Amino acid sequence: MSALSEAAVDYLRLRNRLGHDLAEYHRLLPRFVAYLDDTEAPTVTVAAALAWAYGPDVDPMTSVAARRMTIARGFARHMAGIDPRTQIPPAGLIAFPKRWHPPFIFEPGDIDALMAAAQGLRWPLPAATHSTLIGLLAVTGMRVGEVISLDRADIDWQEGTLLIRESKFGKSRLVPILPSTLAALDRYRRIREQKCSRPTTPAFFVSIRGGRMSYQCVHDVFRNLCDHTGTGSQAARPPRIHDLRHTFAVRTLLGWYQAGDDVEAKLPTLSTYLGHRDPRSTYWYLSAAPELLALAAQQLELSREGEAR
Repeated sequence: MSALSEAAVDYLRLRNRLGHDLAEYHRLLPRFVAYLDDTEAPTVTVAAALAWAYGPDVDPMTSVAARRMTIARGFARHMAGIDPRTQIPPAGLIAFPKRWHPPFIFEPGDIDALMAAAQGLRWPLPAATHSTLIGLLAVTGMRVGEVISLDRADIDWQEGTLLIRESKFGKSRLVPILPSTLAALDRYRRIREQKCSRPTTPAFFVSIRGGRMSYQCVHDVFRNLCDHTGTGSQAARPPRIHDLRHTFAVRTLLGWYQAGDDVEAKLPTLSTYLGHRDPRSTYWYLSAAPELLALAAQQLELSREGEAR
């Protein structure tokens, strides 16, 4: 264990004793320390904190960079009392996004068009990779990082489940998938084994060079596919690949409301499936689509009428 790693352990232990909720710190601080060790940085510097916060796996449209900088800055303040070479990043160096933008909700035809366009990419392996990856995001609502991190050993072909290891908030979970989804993953597996017989990574989805996919590559290809197909061309803001997760959640909730299901009772199931910390995070999706709000209000009114009787 490096000196920085030992300092990070002491820092987290101290803050835990003070009663702080550090779930995200326990997940991200070791990654920051590993970055410092890999780059042979003796301590925290502003440049290193910025480079890690804006890593290639970070979507600049999200709050990830700001959250990473908050964690790096907190650790830097601790290190400043140990190592005088430490630089503390200024507060507000990376601002949290101030405006909330409603997600783009894809229609089924949009996803079909994007997958078809991906299948038309020049090289067979990237074509199969991006089309299958988009399909998996659409039918499971997984985070992009979770799909990229998926290893070949994480798929249980007999049970039809995906193992998501230590994702957001350091939680792991099993994601059951439909037989049709499993069959699509199996088709991709055969193409990958044919076109990339010697991958350099245990990752399930691989790049054309056989390595693990990067977020930036997935984001850029998706953006180009949206432009090529005209998906979201009339929207107030361009659709993001993360909006596939929003779409899955919204469509699931819409289906439950339209079927007359007890959504409040089923919401914890959706929270667990999506990997949310608690159902309150899932309630956010009610504001993502006007149709959902209307159905929620209608169900609430019916419930009140029933109680009045």
